[in-house]
Amino acid sequence: MSKRTTICAGIDTGKRKLDIALAAGGERLEADNNSAGHQEVATWLRRHRVKRVGIEASGGYEQEVVAELRRKGFVVIVFQPAQVRAYAIFRLQRAKNDKIDAALIARCTSDAPKIHAPPDPRLAPFAHDLTLLDQITDIVAGHRNRRETCGDPRIRQFWKEEITRLKKLQIGLPTAVAILVRMPEIGRITREQAAALAGLAPYDDDSGEHIGVRHIEGGRKRLRGALYTAALPASFRWNPQLIALYRRLIAAGKKHKRALIACARKLLIFANTVVARGTPWLSQASPA
Repeated sequence: MSKRTTICAGIDTGKRKLDIALAAGGERLEADNNSAGHQEVATWLRRHRVKRVGIEASGGYEQEVVAELRRKGFVVIVFQPAQVRAYAIFRLQRAKNDKIDAALIARCTSDAPKIHAPPDPRLAPFAHDLTLLDQITDIVAGHRNRRETCGDPRIRQFWKEEITRLKKLQIGLPTAVAILVRMPEIGRITREQAAALAGLAPYDDDSGEHIGVRHIEGGRKRLRGALYTAALPASFRWNPQLIALYRRLIAAGKKHKRALIACARKLLIFANTVVARGTPWLSQASPA
């Protein structure tokens, strides 16, 4: 069915309620964000012959309704907040409330480009595990800062014991799982799209005669963090191509952090290529 004949809806998600709007026609619905409300939403969408539903990521409050609508056969697009904000700016829309946001998301859904297949539901438990590990890592970093600035030996010992306890929970899941969970589009998008989604694509900052430094921006923070963390040992020890890339960039005058970001981007490109081709990884020396 073409985009013109596909009926689209948008959902603005809150902790307790959902606001739903059609892309055209002005019909709206408000429902509870619970199991009964999700059934009500699915029935309403079917009655209006909706095929595609857009929803903005909202700190996890959207996950259950997304899963339920996908089980019911709807095509569901989960937008990052930055995408919806950019679309609102493009439409010159300044007003903002839940109902307006739902209608905006519906129009954004209608104008969305190629739709990729949803993530494998079997990966959902891994997603929760990865989020937990990310949160524990953040807590450990905070405890370390508190310990370093604390002058009381007794309290410093408390923070040390807390750090030790939490680090035991940091089970080392492979970077591959993080990529599959954080980027379900892997293998079905271009290398440029993959880098942009991860927030690892370098952007120009030029205007007129001003030549700015290229920088990364936006993207999926947790995915970028996993790739950056993996790039550090890969670029120093176990991946010949990344080792060669890192050394070449440093020799060219690049700073350590910029070189590592480039290695993280290359690591993601490797993964995207392997999945797209359906072939195993073959390590080989990077060309000069």
